Amino acid sequence: MATLHLMVGLPCSGKTTLAKQLEHDLPALRLTPDEWMLKVVEDAYDEPKRAIVEAMLWEIAARVLTLGSDVVLDYGFWSKQERDDFRQQAAAVGASMKIHFLDVPREELHRRLSARNANLPPDTVPIHPSNLDVWLAMFERPTDDELAQNP
Repeated sequence: MATLHLMVGLPCSGKTTLAKQLEHDLPALRLTPDEWMLKVVEDAYDEPKRAIVEAMLWEIAARVLTLGSDVVLDYGFWSKQERDDFRQQAAAVGASMKIHFLDVPREELHRRLSARNANLPPDTVPIHPSNLDVWLAMFERPTDDELAQNP
């Protein structure tokens, strides 16, 4: 059975690094919206276009899962509702789902963000430090029940 892997965490928590490792080790198809946004839309903060890109990436992911291959979605998945929705969508195409939660303290996220912004890697979105605190307040940590559902 194919598995949908969700990278859950805030920016600078290590999601993309782990996603790239899983892509190689499993192997799996890795889909990272920021990369598509920068290359196609040229504005990673255009939320209406991000919704379109993420919907298209899900269509690709669903097809790959039905073909029996694993998929890593490197979105962040900040809300429980979003994670629940993807669990249902994975089940609808006959796949299981696994959450990879990267739990990093606020101070470490800010340290990593500062280092990242000083030497921005290719296909990486610049982030203002004040955004990180706003996003920390919005982020819904996965519950023990959610994590217990991992295969």
